[in-house]
Amino acid sequence: MPNRTEVLLQQLKKRILILDGAMGTMIQRYALQEDDFRNEALYGVKKSLKGNNDLLSLTRPEIIKEIHQAYFDAGADIVETNTFSSTSIAQEDYGLADLAYQLNAESARLAREVADACTAKNPKKPRFVAGAIGPTNRTASLSPDVNDPGYRAINFDQLVEAYSEQVEGLLDGGVDMLLIETIFDTLNAKAALFAIQEVYEKRGIPLDPQDGGIPIMVSGTITDASGRTLSGQTTEAFLISLSHVPLLSIGLNCALGAKELRPYLKVLAENAPYYVSVYPNAGLPNEFGKYDQGPGEMNDQLTDFLKEGWINILGGCCGTTPEHIAAISNTASKFSPRPLKVATQEK
Repeated sequence: MPNRTEVLLQQLKKRILILDGAMGTMIQRYALQEDDFRNEALYGVKKSLKGNNDLLSLTRPEIIKEIHQAYFDAGADIVETNTFSSTSIAQEDYGLADLAYQLNAESARLAREVADACTAKNPKKPRFVAGAIGPTNRTASLSPDVNDPGYRAINFDQLVEAYSEQVEGLLDGGVDMLLIETIFDTLNAKAALFAIQEVYEKRGIPLDPQDGGIPIMVSGTITDASGRTLSGQTTEAFLISLSHVPLLSIGLNCALGAKELRPYLKVLAENAPYYVSVYPNAGLPNEFGKYDQGPGEMNDQLTDFLKEGWINILGGCCGTTPEHIAAISNTASKFSPRPLKVATQEK
């Protein structure tokens, strides 16, 4: 029987895989209060924990499972773990750095449970879990102090240490792949990749998914109409900077809507020797920070990418819901996936 990596690679050759939509957008629907973010172990924490959504994997796991189930029901093939901020660095703001490993392991376990149940019901549509690795709330390339451009709030080694702990937890929880996402600083992403390489070597996991390794996906964020990441890289430079690792996929997410991402996605589709992913926001936020783009409008814009043959993995970021994913899934099923550009990737 093929392992999950083999099944994933087989599916990618056949069709466009659908990634889930926004976790935070769905959590907002529950109108949760401070107590929802606490359990017995957290009642003594003095800082407010409301809004620390990753904690819900420990305090309200049924909600996280419901959200994963909703996205699978909408047609998603892959759901992301509820771990975007589950590094010791990000959790330090709440005084909860010591919970990092537990958050990752438990979030992965919850997603794994839902995915396996869905696969068991319909083995012809296998479901997968991507371990979400966010960028942290610090940047290794830029100074947060305009008066001291040489200052850094974090260094490479500190990032590697935090990412290593996160990766250990995600792997122990049973993820099928690791997704380094919303990359605004490529140096942070390089630290995450270095951490993954070290953990894989320690565990005897091949780095290349073609050799049976746990696949690695990366997804960058173009922050504005300049077409660059926050740390100043163009899309092409971003691709080149990360091409030292045998990735499963490279893509773009967040910050912009589908229409605005078009020229940058085109660069990846024409140059990347990996599969290409995209999961944009539901348009641009309005003056209240909300996303108004409905499933129909977003689907129409993404259809352009499908017609161009640019896509292998497609989903949604901020503001997207199961309704968006259902529309996207239905449309994507009518198109063929983008073929890999380099034959050696197939081995």
